Amino acid sequence: MIVTTKNFGEITIDDEKIIKFPAGIIGFPGLTDFALIHDEEKGVGGIHWLQSMQEPAFAMPVMDPLTVAEDYNPQVDDEILKPIGKLDPEETLVLVSVTIPSDIKEMSVNLKGPFVINALEKKAVQVIIEGDEYPVKFPIFEILKAKKGGK
Repeated sequence: MIVTTKNFGEITIDDEKIIKFPAGIIGFPGLTDFALIHDEEKGVGGIHWLQSMQEPAFAMPVMDPLTVAEDYNPQVDDEILKPIGKLDPEETLVLVSVTIPSDIKEMSVNLKGPFVINALEKKAVQVIIEGDEYPVKFPIFEILKAKKGGK
């Protein structure tokens, strides 16, 4: 499949690389097909992109939450994960959305609404973590800066 994207221009995505979100993502229930794009040119702190296959202008920066919150381990009700099939820990990918405002020092990730991806089935769901343990805006600029500096 050839897709013309806002951020990456024209790219080719193999059909077997498309990740299906049966219920869409929060705020965009109609967007159900995504590809995980790795920006090899920038390589900023492990940031990747969830690129919509239905809406070429929509690409959400995402990253592995363990990069910035080493103890991240939210509890998710099994019922919420049922639509994406049986999860094998080795084939499960958890990503969180990244917000990059004009002042990059205010960069944050949403630890409250992770994406859980079943890599074998190519199905995913976005969940909302109950309680106050994980914030919607977890600041990451200083963490990434320290990691880049080797601290």
